[in-house]
Amino acid sequence: MSDEIAWIKQAQNGSDEAFTQLVETYQNPVYNLCYRMLGEPEKAEDAAQETFFKAYRNLARYDINRPFATWLLSIAAHHCIDRLRRRKYTAFSIDDDENHAELPDTNAPDPEKETVRREVQAQMQTLLKSLDATDRAAVVLRYWNDCSEVEIAQALSLTVPAVKSRLHRARRALAKLWEEETTHSQVERRPYESPAF
Repeated sequence: MSDEIAWIKQAQNGSDEAFTQLVETYQNPVYNLCYRMLGEPEKAEDAAQETFFKAYRNLARYDINRPFATWLLSIAAHHCIDRLRRRKYTAFSIDDDENHAELPDTNAPDPEKETVRREVQAQMQTLLKSLDATDRAAVVLRYWNDCSEVEIAQALSLTVPAVKSRLHRARRALAKLWEEETTHSQVERRPYESPAF
């Protein structure tokens, strides 16, 4: 019996220590999924905590024959989808600043590359926000959590063909948006100007 299955069985029998082991094992994947879905660290932390709370409350209903990671990430994905749907109907402020400038990591070997990497990450996060919540969940599960199409189908209560269709549609939409944004952000330079300007 693997450690994970032992922890699950112990947690189902009321062991808080065993559940803590599960939380420590899966806190990064759950947080990362929530962050990719919601786009804000504080909201991702809240969603991750709520995911583990829901998992704890429903642990007795967990099917031991199903991968625990898939079950847990499906709870996280559904929670984030619900929050995104609720967010659509709440008012927003034009004054909200979502573009927080971050200084490059001083320990990074190449600060310029780190800055470019962060800009690309921020741009991708912005593009992810344009996707439908379920499509976004499918993309995050596939490309950030390395879930198979079968696991995504289980996690999101979809069929495998529906997952394939959603992933295809989402990839095309992201590629189109990426191309438009990249083309739009390139500034044309006059022939007599220095490349620095």
